[in-house]
Amino acid sequence: MEALYHIGFGDDHGAGYVLLPGDPGRVEKIAGYLDNPRFYCQNREYTTWLGELEGKTVMVMSTGMGGPSTAIAVEELAQTGVHTFIRIGTCGGMAENVIGGDVVIATGAIRQEGTSREYVPIEFPAIADLTVTNALV
Repeated sequence: MEALYHIGFGDDHGAGYVLLPGDPGRVEKIAGYLDNPRFYCQNREYTTWLGELEGKTVMVMSTGMGGPSTAIAVEELAQTGVHTFIRIGTCGGMAENVIGGDVVIATGAIRQEGTSREYVPIEFPAIADLTVTNALV
């Protein structure tokens, strides 16, 4: 597969799992927690590193800001063989007992960003995959 237009690479990375921070400046630090971290590609807002975790190749790729650039990243990553996507980073929330710096594993999200309406009706809940969520816990 030739390099895809936005993310800048094809399907030769071997990663089935990707961690998706928004900020390109966080990618290298996050990848540093993996075994054998190495720079892979940078194109537009998409900075990508690879590493290993428990013998599997894991990718860390920034998405830039907002739903549209994240949607582009996810669609192109899926074309390259990635099957599991984990968004990590900062976000807003509604629980008053959660404060800045807390680690949260979300089971769902409020769909007020606009992009997801292009994929499913607004009535469809934004609920995380239970298997992935339980693995994160």
